Amino acid sequence: MRNVIEGFLRFQQEEFPKRAALFKRLASNQTPQVLFIACSDSRVVPELLTQRGPGDLFVIRNAGNIVPSHGASPGGVSASVEYAVTSLGVRDIVICGHSDCGAMSAIAACTCLDHMPAVANWLRYADAAKVINAAQTHASPAHRLQALTRQNVEAQLANIKTHPCVALALQQGTLSLHGWVFDIESGHIDALDSRDNRFVSLAEHPEIHA
Repeated sequence: MRNVIEGFLRFQQEEFPKRAALFKRLASNQTPQVLFIACSDSRVVPELLTQRGPGDLFVIRNAGNIVPSHGASPGGVSASVEYAVTSLGVRDIVICGHSDCGAMSAIAACTCLDHMPAVANWLRYADAAKVINAAQTHASPAHRLQALTRQNVEAQLANIKTHPCVALALQQGTLSLHGWVFDIESGHIDALDSRDNRFVSLAEHPEIHA
């Protein structure tokens, strides 16, 4: 914890003065154009991956980069999606999975989660990806996990489309969806190409979306 506090002190003393005008502007207003939904994994930092600064991204992070489908009992993720789309008017939503994801590893390996019932209940929102993955043949456990990570991104894109605010914005052409998978070791991102439903290099195809 000491390192965290020391980091804040360096920010306050060294970095904040350099951006004082920016923070003064942000103190009373935010206009992010992108909602970025990522895993809570400590190795995945949306602002670092995209080289964005304060005020640029509206970020939701949770175990497995999950978006529950629209229902009668909305939670924090649903409320944040609704706020980002309806109030902030974001133009793009990115759902970003990543390599070596603990949530996806637990699903792929059918890990017993009786000792973590809240986690087990949360991961049920990835059941569509789980069922599809289980019906396929994989060369190795690593390939199974890789496929599941991508299938989960696709499942969460399907889930988010059930939210009325998202459905309306998509129909009106004011919103675009993006599905990404970040590889921690290489720094590479693959993105879902909706034209043929496959993941391709984002660096080589920066124009694609889901």
